[in-house]
Amino acid sequence: MHVPLLDLSEQHRALAEPLRAEIDEILATQNFILGPKVEAFESAIARYCGAKHAIGVSSGTDALLAILMAMEIGPGDAVVTTAFTFFATGGCVARVGARPVFVDIDPVTYNISPAAIESFLAKCARQADGRLVDDGGRTVRAIMPVHLFGLCCDMDAITEIARRAGVPVIEDAAQAIGAEYPRQGGAAQAGTMGLVGSFSFYPSKNLGAAGDAGLILSNDDELAHKIRICRQHGMEPRYFHHFIGGNFRLDEIQAAVLNVKLPHLNGWSAARRRVADVYREEFTRRGLTKQVRLPAEPFRERRLTNHHIYHQFVVATERRDELREHLTHQQIGTAIYYPLGLHQQQCFAYLGYREGDLPETERAARETLALPIYPELSREAQLYVVDAIQEFFSSGRTETPSLVASAA
Repeated sequence: MHVPLLDLSEQHRALAEPLRAEIDEILATQNFILGPKVEAFESAIARYCGAKHAIGVSSGTDALLAILMAMEIGPGDAVVTTAFTFFATGGCVARVGARPVFVDIDPVTYNISPAAIESFLAKCARQADGRLVDDGGRTVRAIMPVHLFGLCCDMDAITEIARRAGVPVIEDAAQAIGAEYPRQGGAAQAGTMGLVGSFSFYPSKNLGAAGDAGLILSNDDELAHKIRICRQHGMEPRYFHHFIGGNFRLDEIQAAVLNVKLPHLNGWSAARRRVADVYREEFTRRGLTKQVRLPAEPFRERRLTNHHIYHQFVVATERRDELREHLTHQQIGTAIYYPLGLHQQQCFAYLGYREGDLPETERAARETLALPIYPELSREAQLYVVDAIQEFFSSGRTETPSLVASAA
């Protein structure tokens, strides 16, 4: 049996007719950029997420870049974030000339550790003008948590740390559209709990476009207005430029595709959770949880609709590379997110991090493996995946020490 990591074909077949009708309408009207389809999507996604402003942009990367540019973060500034994430998180900080400060992750959720954020900020100095500066004299301008694999970070803890520090929070929610967090004041969605949040609608995301697309959410009127200007080269009105922005505009075809798909998002997220439940039940029933650590579900009992949206189903084992090779031979698709922490990437060598500086990030990079997950994944295919994993661990090779114990 061949089991791909992701298969979008069934989703496309189910929505082919309305998608084609929307695209035909755009081709007939010749309205291609920032038109009525974009406006309709911005309104719909703002309602869905519970945000005041939604600004459609050209990609998830450009969403982060536009935010940083609009906030005038640049040379002499620092942004605290995680190294266990897609490159754009740290890359965009560096692109505007600021310094990404990488802190470690929680070993259970793989999300940024609030304790690690607090530890870094405790080493910073408060200046007479109120600025918080690091040991290199850079002003700490933002904290950027990443809601990884579809699970929200511990946002009550992070926003309280940020409040005490006087530093805004930029949420990188590229992998977490619709994911909820149980705030003390009630459930809140990813991307709505900080000053501003960013999303990606890359085709493989839970809500995917037919190409690159992204979104920015904010409840701050002034910042949202500035971001709207920023996505058009800092231009308002036409051909009058207040500052240097970029070409971050969302096109009508991508907005139309997302408009068709958005009403199905909660159903798809629920289907992903059912797939995750089957994995969890089978791994547990077969006694594989001593060899394989399953994804954490810290908010499962908190009465949330989307406590986890399972953009990825990521397990961990000390024998990750061997297991992946075995699954590949069984025609089972897998992926490694991510083989290196950003602090280990060559392009960030100038930051001066050394091996061992972020031990949990480095361990996650060595041990984590994404298994197939998508709404239409059959139970038969899942059982085939778990059968193959059970075969690997029962094949007479040296057993792996319990990861549960090592994570305690």
